Amino acid sequence: MNNNDDRSKSFTRRAFVVGAFQGMALAVLGGRLAWLQVAQGGRYKTLSDKNRINIKMIAPSRGEIVDRYGVPLAVNNQNFRVLVVPEQTDDLEKSLQSLSKLIDLNDQKIKKVMEESKRSSAFVPLEVTDDLNWAEVSKIEVNLADLPGMAINEGERRSYPYGLPTGHVVGYVGAVYKKDLTGDPILTLPGFKIGKRGIEKKFDTSLRGAAGNKQMEVNVRGREVRELQEDESQNGNRLALSLDAELQRYVQQRLSEHKSASAVIMDSKTGAVYACASHPGFDPNQFAQGISVPQYEELANNPALPFNNKAVSGQYPPGSTFKMMTALAALEGGYAKPNTKVRCKGRYEFGKDKFHCWKLSGHGNQNVVTALMRSCDTWFYEMSTEVGIDNISAMARAFGLGQKYDFDLDQERGGLMPTKAWMEKRYNKSWRPGETIVSSIGQGYTLATPLQLAVMTSRLVNGGYAVKPWVVGYENSKKRFPDTWPKINVKQEHLDVIMAGMDKVVNDEDGTAHKSAIDEDLGFKMGGKTGTAQVKKINRKQYAQGIMNEDLDWKFRHHALFVGYAPVENPRYVVSVVVEHGGGGSAVAAPLAKDLMIEVQKRNPAATPMQHASLNEGENKHG
Repeated sequence: MNNNDDRSKSFTRRAFVVGAFQGMALAVLGGRLAWLQVAQGGRYKTLSDKNRINIKMIAPSRGEIVDRYGVPLAVNNQNFRVLVVPEQTDDLEKSLQSLSKLIDLNDQKIKKVMEESKRSSAFVPLEVTDDLNWAEVSKIEVNLADLPGMAINEGERRSYPYGLPTGHVVGYVGAVYKKDLTGDPILTLPGFKIGKRGIEKKFDTSLRGAAGNKQMEVNVRGREVRELQEDESQNGNRLALSLDAELQRYVQQRLSEHKSASAVIMDSKTGAVYACASHPGFDPNQFAQGISVPQYEELANNPALPFNNKAVSGQYPPGSTFKMMTALAALEGGYAKPNTKVRCKGRYEFGKDKFHCWKLSGHGNQNVVTALMRSCDTWFYEMSTEVGIDNISAMARAFGLGQKYDFDLDQERGGLMPTKAWMEKRYNKSWRPGETIVSSIGQGYTLATPLQLAVMTSRLVNGGYAVKPWVVGYENSKKRFPDTWPKINVKQEHLDVIMAGMDKVVNDEDGTAHKSAIDEDLGFKMGGKTGTAQVKKINRKQYAQGIMNEDLDWKFRHHALFVGYAPVENPRYVVSVVVEHGGGGSAVAAPLAKDLMIEVQKRNPAATPMQHASLNEGENKHG
């Protein structure tokens, strides 16, 4: 009997415990259900009604681009536009026609939207038109009830205050095409633009920022009722360039005096590029705002190729500006000493071949300094046969020729420094001694860009440091160039000999660029080297007829080149100039380089530290 009582009491306790747990569980569930139904019922009813929730991505503000002083080069202006969601309208074309009665919306734009609607998902908003004024915005807002699926959106339009002078460097933004899609949802935003050229393209991800999103409740007609939730967008980074905008404008203006030309001005010690200009150019605002077909065709059909940034992509025979490389290779290899003389009779005979100096009467006995000063071809002809093409090419590459620098601008090309192995691989034939002779004065297969020639000159005059060019010095407040550059394994005494020759090119009465010497009153001197790159050889028959280079069609005339540095006593600024089919370097390129060197010395950008903080546009508008 007692055992039965114990079992009964044990069962009763277990039942009580189980019942208590069940009661607690029911109470929790009941409380949660009451919370969801009563306190949060409205919110979840709204969220469950999916066709009444519109999740909108919020476009970030694209990062500004400024010059070294904080002067705006690429900014964002307020822009009102009309968007349409195809699935929210019964007849898209009819809605567009209704809109055309309120604002200027031609058939071409309507056709474009209709075509885009076929390629996109029905729920993706499409841009109908932009750049609306206040009057147009007001008309649309008042009539939104009769424009199903449409809405006014406030966005931004990219603007370039300096226009054409900075077009090749800053670049421009353009529409996102299918080939541009990477999976980043921000690229599907209506009217979203990405970088297409220059800094805008090279640093697009950094400038782009990250999209936010906003949950909006809308009524059955698609009108927004209230905001449910918002995650803010992250604006793009602000980029400060090494460029001096006013110097860039000046260089571009001077280049425009010629049919086609380019120039680079850089700091021989740091690698900062203060100006990088190419003429003819283009106005990036045309592309950001939508260039017309006639405007585009005019640019595309220009034989001087305005889309090409010739400062970094133009590959030219460097002509006599290359002679420093041949001379340095001869000095470093022990094939010549500073006082080694070669007699110039106006030609150099090698076997049965004759290679003429530009001065047919000859220069007489020349050493390396006077050969550079007078640009005597014969000295370099003779030295090259002993030095050899591989040694000359190796020296040129050490000083920046024949290679890319992973430069901050797109379109960069690597030029060409030929070798015996290159000839074997490229043409399946052996290199001939005569080709070395031609290459020694920067002709033949040798090619270089204006940017490379500026780098070569910088390394010659800065003590042999392998400086590289840059435009964007800081990204996310992180420095992108080193405090010191690696040293090239060459003797300073040999660099001094080369610089002595370049000094005399400009400042000695017998120098090829003496007419471009800077007036003593300005307090500094410029050194440099002229160059004339032959494009088409005048044959004997033409020569006998008195036909000269300037008599040829423009595209067959010689290129005019000059590389220079200043001040001579303490080199800081370097310039390279190429005037396509401009004739002689001494008559055309050197005077232009002189003016550029005076201007950069006057502005002295190296004396002012550049802005380096990559600030969010919301924190800093224009510095």
